[in-house]
Amino acid sequence: MNDGVERRFGPLGTTLVIIPTFNEAENIKAIVGRVRAAVPAAHVLIADDNSPDGTGKLADELTVADEHVHVLHRKGKEGLGAAYLAGFGWGLEHGYGVLVEMDADGSHRPEELPRLLTALKSADLVLGSRWVPGGRVVNWPKSREFLSRGGSLYSRVLLDVPIRDVTGGYRAFRRETLERLGLGEVSSQGYCFQVDLARRAVKAGCHVVEVPITFVERELGDSKMSRDILVEALWRVTTWGVEERAGRVLGRRKPPAGSAS
Repeated sequence: MNDGVERRFGPLGTTLVIIPTFNEAENIKAIVGRVRAAVPAAHVLIADDNSPDGTGKLADELTVADEHVHVLHRKGKEGLGAAYLAGFGWGLEHGYGVLVEMDADGSHRPEELPRLLTALKSADLVLGSRWVPGGRVVNWPKSREFLSRGGSLYSRVLLDVPIRDVTGGYRAFRRETLERLGLGEVSSQGYCFQVDLARRAVKAGCHVVEVPITFVERELGDSKMSRDILVEALWRVTTWGVEERAGRVLGRRKPPAGSAS
């Protein structure tokens, strides 16, 4: 998204990569190692939802070996949105200049993070996009690709958001961007959390850039996608779209300021 206004962007500051986890013991060490190799100056925050498979314990071990790694132990599984909101709060409180969303399963390749951070130098928010030229998915069945593309298209049209990959979860925010989005009002979970933040950024006038990425389906562990997540996303996006259109109609019907009643 290009708002057409020439802007000056300040320095980025230190990057915090937030990795939510629930039962990711098979993946957590590898993904943290790849992040640290790709962007050595970055810090990592593992937001663990009390994983019964011992992910939290493994995360604690990583903090002992590397002072750039931190853990946020949460009481239980409350959803992706709640985990990211907790991570954002922790990162803002500790003064990080850039906050990155990244999956624990390797589907978001840390090796592509430098390109997102480079793009963020002249943007408020950078999205790693599967559906712009150069973006692609690996090891997905056509049915899932159709569902993902369709979800992004539905959200883009209904919410009037000029973003190709509205549901993608590989993102880099400036701290100032997050501070403008009204995070205290966000209650969405699952994949509609990503739609929610994207629409809030657009409505706030943020300069949003999409960078092509290769999304790789997880090889280890179980997917967190469920029917409930899809239903929530469809319901919330539809509700937001209806409210947006209703607001426009009512707004147009209001008499101009100073007119006779």
